[in-house]
Amino acid sequence: MIVLKFIGIVLLGYLIGAIPFGVIAGRLTRGIDVRQYGSGSMGATNVLRTIGARAGILVFVADVAKGAAAVALAWLIFASSPHVAWGQVAGGAAAVIGHSWPIYVKFQGGRGVTTGLGALMTMLWPVALICLAIFAIVLGLSRYVSLGSMLAASAAIVFTIPFIILGEEPFAYLVYGLVVVPIVLFRHRGNIQRLICGGEPRIGRTSP
Repeated sequence: MIVLKFIGIVLLGYLIGAIPFGVIAGRLTRGIDVRQYGSGSMGATNVLRTIGARAGILVFVADVAKGAAAVALAWLIFASSPHVAWGQVAGGAAAVIGHSWPIYVKFQGGRGVTTGLGALMTMLWPVALICLAIFAIVLGLSRYVSLGSMLAASAAIVFTIPFIILGEEPFAYLVYGLVVVPIVLFRHRGNIQRLICGGEPRIGRTSP
């Protein structure tokens, strides 16, 4: 029975995470596929650059909600089970994978940051807020969204550890970071190359 629950939450989490809100926004507002512009991502940052701030904000909220919904659904499915934390991790990680490789649009998705944030916020909101603060600081200093996203995601692993040791949070939450952060970094591999070469666009500027 517990195996079926895990299979169910992984499938549901993936399908929720795979909902391509960025692609939908582009087609509804401009009749375009945002993945054909800018960074080629369907994430909120590329939507902001391609369509505008209002659409970017809406997609950001929707993508965060996907991760949060997957974790909340896991909490409902596992209820008072001792495996609830692992269920949340499975659902949240599956949502990030779905956002990154969505079945609805030929597996060409986003970077997984906002959906991962939504899942983390539902599991361990203090760490999520710390990561948001780190993102804001890095973005303010460098104006690189990608750099802020990668550093904030990586920080999730570091700052989860004290909550597990001192706050007695489930070890499963650390595993979430260890699974999701490599996905985020892998999805940013193009950004990493552009950062090294000096070709990464800063926020407020169009892609070169």
